[in-house]
Amino acid sequence: MNAPHPSSPLAPAPAAAPPTASTAPTVRKAVVPAAGLGTRFLPATKATPKEMLPVVDKPAIQYVVEEAAAAGLDDVLMVTGRHKRAIEDHFDHSFELEQALAAKGDTVRLDAVRAPARLADIHHIRQGDPLGLGHAVLCARNHVGDQPFAVLLGDDLIDPRDALLSRMLGVRDRYTGSVVALMEVPPEQVHLYGCAAVEPSGEDGVVRVTGLVEKPAPEDAPSRYAVIGRYVLDPAVFDVLERTAPGRGGEIQLTDALQELAAAGTVHGVVFSGRRYDTGDKADYLRTVVRLACDRADLGPEFVTWLKEFVTELEETGATVRGRSAA
Repeated sequence: MNAPHPSSPLAPAPAAAPPTASTAPTVRKAVVPAAGLGTRFLPATKATPKEMLPVVDKPAIQYVVEEAAAAGLDDVLMVTGRHKRAIEDHFDHSFELEQALAAKGDTVRLDAVRAPARLADIHHIRQGDPLGLGHAVLCARNHVGDQPFAVLLGDDLIDPRDALLSRMLGVRDRYTGSVVALMEVPPEQVHLYGCAAVEPSGEDGVVRVTGLVEKPAPEDAPSRYAVIGRYVLDPAVFDVLERTAPGRGGEIQLTDALQELAAAGTVHGVVFSGRRYDTGDKADYLRTVVRLACDRADLGPEFVTWLKEFVTELEETGATVRGRSAA
């Protein structure tokens, strides 16, 4: 990410009042929407939920729940759909498998199998119709009640060394209202995201969100700050979602509801420049697997050595092919 321009919302704003302590309720609940059809990964997702596709040796959704648990969110609601039973099974105990591993004395794999069920108190609800992210969040209303809550999208994996969610929870504690995660993206990518209009807050790396546009054309984008898949939401969002009409794509957009809250001055953004892995796109998914494999102490050294050799081979092969083509 580039350094902020002096006129950027990230530049200091001396006139702004400093944040004050609040008595906001502590956030304990997380909502993980996981009802998508995964059409970009067909045919792999015909019978396997896209959230269960492995990233090295764990399904993508496990990384998300681990992130929530590490931030102190011990109550996780997964909003799923039909044919997503594998997600429920993954976060449940598998007694036969556990007994077989215990009998073999394979404690390493036994701990790995037991870990998902021990991460948090995990609940499941089905989104009956695929009516968009806003509708998926609305499905969580009865479970969440009148408490603030986090929303974590399974397509975005945040490196645990960067602790984005914990920072967002701290901003929520100081300002109340809702908090979104923002990341500066190139102009040619703004049409892939909801984009935020922002102004300084007086706190480094934190902005006030004054407006939101869902997937704008580059020339219509209010900024290059894209909303990525982490939110800490005030329960007021539910009343707004109840009256939000279907928007882009005929779906109820969470961005549209947050636009109304932003207009009321109750939305802040945390600008993130750390390590984010996108598993919602085939090429990015492959890059994510490679990056995380390289970081693993048990896999990285051998894998990196092989990867270097493979890249060298590709370069040599490519040079030979180009040379033959040129001839």
